[in-house]
Amino acid sequence: MNSIFSGRAIRTAGFGFLVCLLAAPLAAARSGGRISGVVLDSAGTPQMGATVLLTPQSELAGSTVKLLTDDHGRFSSAALPVGLYSIQVTLAGFFPAIERNVKVNAGHPTVLQIMLGTVFSTLEKLRRPSGEPVSADDWTWVLRSSAATRTVLRWQDAGIPIGSSANSDGAARRQSLHGGLIVTSGADHPGSVANVPNSTATAVVYDLDLGARGHLLMAGQFSYDDSSSSAGIAGELLPSGGPGTGPVSTLLVRETRLGPGGPTFRGLRLSHDDQFMVGDRVSVRYGAELLMAGFEGTTSAVRPHGEVAVQISPSWQTSFTVATRPFNDGTAEGAMQSAADTLDSFPTLLVRRGEPVFEDDLHEELAVKHQLGPRAEISAAVFHDSSNQTAVIGRGDHGGPDFLQDSFSQAFAYDGGASSSTGARVAYREKISDDLSTTVVYAYAGALAPVNGADPGLPLRDRLQTRYRQSLAGRVSTKIPGLNTRLTAGYKWLDGPTVSRQDAYGESLYQTTPYLSMQISQPLPNAFPCHMEVQADIGNLLAQGYVQVATRDGYVVLVPSYRYIRGGLSFQF
Repeated sequence: MNSIFSGRAIRTAGFGFLVCLLAAPLAAARSGGRISGVVLDSAGTPQMGATVLLTPQSELAGSTVKLLTDDHGRFSSAALPVGLYSIQVTLAGFFPAIERNVKVNAGHPTVLQIMLGTVFSTLEKLRRPSGEPVSADDWTWVLRSSAATRTVLRWQDAGIPIGSSANSDGAARRQSLHGGLIVTSGADHPGSVANVPNSTATAVVYDLDLGARGHLLMAGQFSYDDSSSSAGIAGELLPSGGPGTGPVSTLLVRETRLGPGGPTFRGLRLSHDDQFMVGDRVSVRYGAELLMAGFEGTTSAVRPHGEVAVQISPSWQTSFTVATRPFNDGTAEGAMQSAADTLDSFPTLLVRRGEPVFEDDLHEELAVKHQLGPRAEISAAVFHDSSNQTAVIGRGDHGGPDFLQDSFSQAFAYDGGASSSTGARVAYREKISDDLSTTVVYAYAGALAPVNGADPGLPLRDRLQTRYRQSLAGRVSTKIPGLNTRLTAGYKWLDGPTVSRQDAYGESLYQTTPYLSMQISQPLPNAFPCHMEVQADIGNLLAQGYVQVATRDGYVVLVPSYRYIRGGLSFQF
C-alpha cells in the first residue's frame, strides 16, 4: 500500500512539475515586454506609414509581428515573449533599417529610435550590424516613392467606403467585411442612359477571396422604376488583392429600358490596368478599355491609356499621362467600393445623326508634384483636352432627334461637337489631422459656352464654342468626434458660363464638382451583426451655372453640373 501511494505521489509530483514547465513560458508570454519606438529621417522628421517587422530570433518565440507607424512616426507592439528580436524598418523612398539582438525584458518596454537614410545621405545611415550585407529584397524598396506604390501618400478624404469603419477597430472590421447592400434614391449625375438610373435602386457587392490568386469582386444593381427598368452586373479581378496595387481586370454589362415601349440600351465595358517599375525611379501604369453599346444602332471604341512617373528625389516627382480618366490608385476607396463604382463607369452616351456615340474626351498632361512633409503636397500641371463628341447635359423642350432624353429624369444628353483647349492647374492638398483634410485647386482651361447673338435657327452645337475659363475649387473632409459622422463639402467657382465640364480630368482626380456639393455618411448603432450607414450625396445644391439657350422650338437649359440630391442606406457584412 505504501509503495502504491508512493508511486502515485511520484506520478502526481511529476505531472505537477511538467505543468509548471509548460506554464512557465505561457506566464512569461503573458507578462512579456513590448517594443516601442519612433522612426525618423536623417533630419529628425517623424515618418508616417513605415513598415516595422519584429521577428523573434528564437524559433520557439512565435511568428513575425507587422506594425505601421502613426502620423507621429511612433509604433508600439502588444505583449511579446521575452527574448531577442530582429527589427526591420522599410519605407518607400528610404533605405531599409535593420537592427538585430534587440532584447525584450518582462515588465517594461524596450524603446528605440530608428533613423532612415536616403540615397542622398551617407550609406552609414543604413542601420545594420557592421559588415552584414543587405538582402536583395530590402534594396527593392529604395526610392519607390511614386504615388502608385507609396501608400503613405494616398489620401483618405472621401466618404467612408464600403468595407471600412469609423470605429477604432476599423482595420479589424475591414478584414471581416465581405459584402455590402446599398439602397439609394437616385444617381449622382443624371442625364446619361448608360449610367445608373436616377431612380430608387439596390446594389449588392461581394468580395470573394481567391487566396493566393487575389480577390474577385462581384457587384450587381437594379432599379425599381415602374415605367422603366435598369440593371447591371460587374466583376473586378484583383490578383494583388487591392485596387491601385497591381493588375485589375474589369467587366461591366448594363441594360436599361427607356419607357414601357421605348428602346433598350445594352452596353459592355471590358478593361485591364497594370503597372510596373523600371529600376528604382520610374513607375509605369498602362491599360486599355473596350466599349460596346447598342441603342437604335451600335457603337464601339478601344481606348488605351498610360502614365509614366519619374521620382526625381524623395519629395519630387514628375509624370506624363495620356488617358480619358484618372487611374484608380485606391486612394479614396476600398476594394468593394471600387467594384460598386464600376457599375456607374460608362461614359455618357450621345446620339449624332441618329447613331449612338460615346463622349470621347482625351486628356494629355505633364505634371510635377512636391511632397511638403508627410501630410501635404503641391502639384502643378499643364494639359491638353480634345474631344470630337463633347457631352452637354440639359433639360427643356428641345424637339430634336439628337437630344437623348433620360427616361429616369427630366435631363437629356446632347453631343456638343468638337472641343479642344490647353490649360494649366495648381493643386494643394493637406491632411491637417486624421479627421480633417483639405484640397484647393486652381485651373485655367477651356469649356463649351454659348455664342452671344447666335441665330436660334442654327443647330445647338453650331452655337457653342470653346471659351477659356478660370476656376477655383476647395474641398474639406472631416469627421465629427463622438458621432463619427463623416462630412465632405466642396465648392468650385467658375468665372463665366459653361455648358460642358472645365478640366474634367482634374475634377475626377481631386473629386471636385462645379458649385456647392456635399457628402454625409453617418454610421448607425450596431444593433445587428453588420455595419450600417446612412448616406447623403448632394450636387450643385444652389442650382448655379444654368444657361438658358433659345432653340427653334423653345428654350433649353444647359448645365455644367446637374442638381441632384441622393440618399441611401448601406449594410456591410
